[in-house]
Amino acid sequence: MDIKQLRYFIALAEELQVTSAAHRLHMSQPPLSQQLKLMETELGVPLFYRNGRQLELTSSGKTLYEHALTITRLMEEATAEVQESGLGVRGKLSIGINTLSDEKLPKVLSTFRTLYPKVTFKIQQNETNTLAKLIKERTLDLAIIRLPIALEEFDYEVLGTEPLYFVTGAHQASTDQLDHESVDSIPYERVSEYPLILPSTEGLGLYHLILDQFHSRGLSPVIIGECSDIGMLVELVASGFGSSILPRSSLHRYKGERILTYQIAGPQETSSSAVIWLKQHYLSKAAQKLIDLYKTL
Repeated sequence: MDIKQLRYFIALAEELQVTSAAHRLHMSQPPLSQQLKLMETELGVPLFYRNGRQLELTSSGKTLYEHALTITRLMEEATAEVQESGLGVRGKLSIGINTLSDEKLPKVLSTFRTLYPKVTFKIQQNETNTLAKLIKERTLDLAIIRLPIALEEFDYEVLGTEPLYFVTGAHQASTDQLDHESVDSIPYERVSEYPLILPSTEGLGLYHLILDQFHSRGLSPVIIGECSDIGMLVELVASGFGSSILPRSSLHRYKGERILTYQIAGPQETSSSAVIWLKQHYLSKAAQKLIDLYKTL
């Protein structure tokens, strides 16, 4: 077998249909079926059970699939590493960010571009769980996400922690006399009196971290909604729709007279961000340099 046949086999194993696999590989069905037959003849074992047009991996097929993934990954990584050793830091770096990404990112990317002008970027915004999925699918090289999330499949570097802030509309604060009080922070007990719209549960950790702060104090917050777009969430707060709780960095771009922000008083968990990448996967020089730069700035 050669590397091309292994790629054919991977497509068959994942699509479980010759038609779909052939479409994915941009080839016709007869040559693909012939390649499968050649592989099974060479190995002396069936790799699939046939049920009409559907395929099902045999135990031998499952074993080959695991090895095929490893072999093709190592081949791709070897090719990339050899090319990079001769060309230096260049290529395209695909980065995922969410609407609560680390506040240092613009400065880091600007500095990086000055140091490595031959690297181009593809920056994609999405929610944390989707970014993690795209990392596993190798659509993204790196992602800047909010913790906590399950990290068993990733290597990561924590970028820092920051306090959570209570955010309310200026009109609402005036109605409640909050803007007349000489306070820089308010406790969760006071926050629980306000109807809240929180960062979406699709963002995973942050939503549950916020709820845990109330529950650990025996409080039951009034949650009137969720919003995955932080810009829209802040606009809703400014309009008087509800109040919210957000990390400090997410508020820097929304300063103005329409919202008021207060650090939350008392012991509390802080919000953390991290850069993640796929564990046991070759990381390009460009990606490594970006992570190193994050550590120094």
